[in-house]
Amino acid sequence: MIASAKTSRSDIESVLEKDIGGYLERLEKDYQIIRSIRPLLSNPNGRVQKYLIEDNFLGFWFRFIYKYRSAIEIGNYPYVRSIVERDFNTFSGLYLEKYFRAKIAISGKFSQLGQYWEKRNQNEIDIVAINDLEKKVLIGEVKLNKNKISLDQLKFKSTGLMNKLDGYEVTYAGFSPEDMF
Repeated sequence: MIASAKTSRSDIESVLEKDIGGYLERLEKDYQIIRSIRPLLSNPNGRVQKYLIEDNFLGFWFRFIYKYRSAIEIGNYPYVRSIVERDFNTFSGLYLEKYFRAKIAISGKFSQLGQYWEKRNQNEIDIVAINDLEKKVLIGEVKLNKNKISLDQLKFKSTGLMNKLDGYEVTYAGFSPEDMF
C-alpha cells in the first residue's frame, strides 16, 4: 500500500480495516524496510507523518511487480508494461525528490533538511533545507518536466512554513533531471 501512495497510517488502516501500529513499528525498527517521515519543523509528538519504503528496488517491486503479479503469472507482460509506462513518472518523481535531498545533504551547507506539508497533505513542499547558523532557507520544488515548475506557486505554498522561519533569508528553487549533474 505504501508503494501505491497510501502513505499515512490512517490511509493504510482504512484499506486493511485493522490497527497496524505494531506492524509499522516492526517494519521500521526491526527490518528497516519502511521509514516514517514528518514535516520539517513539525511537532515531534504530532500525528502528522507518512511512511515510505526505504529501498528503491523494493518500492518498484511492490508498486509494479507484486501488485500486478497475476498478470505476470499468466504472462501478460504487455499489460504490466502499459501500467509501468502509465505510472512511472509519478513513481519516479518521488525518487527524484530523494536524489535531490541527498545531493543537498552532501553539500554540507544545511543543519536541517526534509519535506514539508500541512494536514491532509496540503501545501506539500518537496525540499526544505535550513541553515540555522546563517539564517537561510532553501525551498525547492522537484518536477520531471522543468517547465512545470512554478516558483510563484511554491512561494504561495510556503506561507505557513515561512511563518515558522521569521527572519530567515529564503531562496526558492526548482529542480529537474537537467539539474542532476
